[in-house]
Amino acid sequence: MTADIDKTAGPKGTPPSGAQAIKAIPVRHYGRYVTALVAIAVLVAIVYAFGQGKINWHAVPDYFFDDRIMTGVGKTLLLTVLSMLIGIVGGIGLAVMRLSKNPVTSAIAWFYIWFFRGTPVLVQLFLWFNLGLVFEYINLGPIYKNYWSDFMTPLLTALLGLGLNEAAYMAEICRAGLLAVDEGQTEAAHALGMSHGKTLRRIIIPQAMRVIVPPTGNEVINMLKTTSLVAAVQYPELFRYAQDIGQVSGAPVEMYFLAAAWYLIMTSVLSVGQYYIERYYARGSSRSLPPTPWQNVKANMFSLGRPKGGMA
Repeated sequence: MTADIDKTAGPKGTPPSGAQAIKAIPVRHYGRYVTALVAIAVLVAIVYAFGQGKINWHAVPDYFFDDRIMTGVGKTLLLTVLSMLIGIVGGIGLAVMRLSKNPVTSAIAWFYIWFFRGTPVLVQLFLWFNLGLVFEYINLGPIYKNYWSDFMTPLLTALLGLGLNEAAYMAEICRAGLLAVDEGQTEAAHALGMSHGKTLRRIIIPQAMRVIVPPTGNEVINMLKTTSLVAAVQYPELFRYAQDIGQVSGAPVEMYFLAAAWYLIMTSVLSVGQYYIERYYARGSSRSLPPTPWQNVKANMFSLGRPKGGMA
């Protein structure tokens, strides 16, 4: 017997001519809706609790742009920039020393990183501030001579405590970035007659920046918040000014919320800057860069009202 032949069927591997298209039904994620409702409920409960608390919220906008607060914001940003400059320059030097073939140089860098990463920043600030018990004078010969207590001002204490501590962390970040570059490129550069320093500047560091920039951005944001610790050594920055205003106005907790709001604003601005810097150094790693958030917003706005499956 011969098998019946379906004359409506097309070539092998193709559906019958009269078959209907499959209608795809999207999977419903009910868990997402439940999670969103729970998150909204928790947020509403937190807002309600803070609204019913014994906090004078009117004091926050009253002092938000106070001259002392604005001065504190400026000093916080200045301290962040200067401390990061010390940390970045010191970190690059320590990373190069750490990778050096000279065992003495490498050991010195290792000891520095071990000590400053192993002790808290607040302890280091107090140590710098009280080194007058060890060194009564600072004597640089004919250049400078003074008592340690007069030499070690709160600003200098803050810069040394924050900057030198940051150098230890930046050294490890820079070392990881340098090690991420293939050694073959260094060998090729040396074969072309390039010196070690020129190889670092022209070949290694530009490629290592893709690895170094993201954690460095995180360190800048972390440094901005860590500057609040220098209030302990009498340096007037945002947190210290907020404390002083809170004691005088009788609203100390409200001023803490005010300081937190300013820290959030500054860290948000730095996060945006970090995103675009990372995007800049990622140009050579991919053929096409992903769209920015603003480009996504514009694309979604222009796509509104455009019919599906066709042009507007």
